[in-house]
Amino acid sequence: MEVKPGRRRVLLVPVPAQGHISPMMQLAKTLHSKGFSITVAQTKFNYFIPSDDFSDFQFVTIPESLPETDFENLRPVLFLLKLNKECQASFKDCLSHLLLQHSSDISCVIIYDEFMYFAKAVAKEFKLPNVIFSTTNATTFFCRAVFEKLDANNVLSPLKDSEGKENELVPGLHPLRYKDLPTSKFAPLEKTLELYRSTVDKQAASCVIINTASCLENSSLCCLQQQLDIPVYPIGPLHMVSSAPTSLLEENKSCIEWLDEQKRNSVIFVSLGSLALMETNEVMEMASGLDSSKQHFLWVIKPGSIRGSEWIEFLPEEFSEMVSGRGYVVKWAPQKEVLAHHGVGGFWSHCGWNSTLESIGEGVPVICRPSSSDQKVNAGYLDCVWRIGIQVEGEVERRAVERAVKRVMVGEEGEEMRKRAMCLKERLRASVGEGGSSHKSLHEFVHFIKSL
Repeated sequence: MEVKPGRRRVLLVPVPAQGHISPMMQLAKTLHSKGFSITVAQTKFNYFIPSDDFSDFQFVTIPESLPETDFENLRPVLFLLKLNKECQASFKDCLSHLLLQHSSDISCVIIYDEFMYFAKAVAKEFKLPNVIFSTTNATTFFCRAVFEKLDANNVLSPLKDSEGKENELVPGLHPLRYKDLPTSKFAPLEKTLELYRSTVDKQAASCVIINTASCLENSSLCCLQQQLDIPVYPIGPLHMVSSAPTSLLEENKSCIEWLDEQKRNSVIFVSLGSLALMETNEVMEMASGLDSSKQHFLWVIKPGSIRGSEWIEFLPEEFSEMVSGRGYVVKWAPQKEVLAHHGVGGFWSHCGWNSTLESIGEGVPVICRPSSSDQKVNAGYLDCVWRIGIQVEGEVERRAVERAVKRVMVGEEGEEMRKRAMCLKERLRASVGEGGSSHKSLHEFVHFIKSL
């Protein structure tokens, strides 16, 4: 790759997971359009293979020796703790080589995903400015920032002692309940706290950028700014700024042709994210509830997401009978295109932050089925703050599925949510447009890192 002298280089370090890679690559395209040279440092896990849209970028691999199976076997929290310990020394060698290779560039700024915090120590050693990038929302970041204080004050005791207070509101974090806090179901609370202590450690960080907009989280952004005492820039939603393809999986575009045949707002889109795992009985209950709702549905079932089955061919015969009439099942879908389609009237989602932003960005109400971490915070806000979603809690049960789908897709309640979602959509579009809050914040961030 030809090096362009005199351009400030940005080194990006993403978490190897779809929900983190997408906003990082959208950020990369946005900064490249602002005149920066881009290098992306990845591990071997979930490696992003660039398309022609990223032909001007440099991609390098951080050498590490973790087994390929660690990503799935350890699950997110324990995997990230192990990955950060493994990568610090090898990233130092990688960065040293890159700085020699690009010595003609003016300087280098490191932007790392908050969960790849090994980059912070290396940047400090090389005396390079570094930026924390939060691919979750500001409310989740603020929750993590105050977790230590909550734990010290014994506020988190309901999560530790199973006191039956999970539905009580957390003091100072309205409207979140204890069960909505961004803890992981895959790791002990102590390990989650250990990870969070590192992600919010602002020592030597120049600033924080967040893939959110002030019209969605103004209060949380103000609290976070006071807590961190370094500049905080809400520059999202980045998918509305950059349209570059970022999917790690092949998208089945045939579902768009199927949607073209459906009436406006008549389809419920079902997608539970790239990391979700379901039991066979849960899938069957979902299928039965969707069928009973009498609504058309587009259902993404990722290979390997049903425990013990490669895909749907191993499910009971009744599954095909229940989905063959009104349903369309794919292994992966072009989600942004699907949510923008006139046929889609609701989204059954795990409430990952990207999915949440993409749904709001298209004015689509959400049936919330969070699993872990920030998904629970997002679901709480979709339901209680923005009032464009409903939560389905407890065991997956066909009658509950049917009721939830009908609430969103049929009748006055769903129509009111759709109206509120459309209002938020317009506010988000205004925020990323010329003169909008996110547009201004992005401009200020670019000016800030050029001045470092």
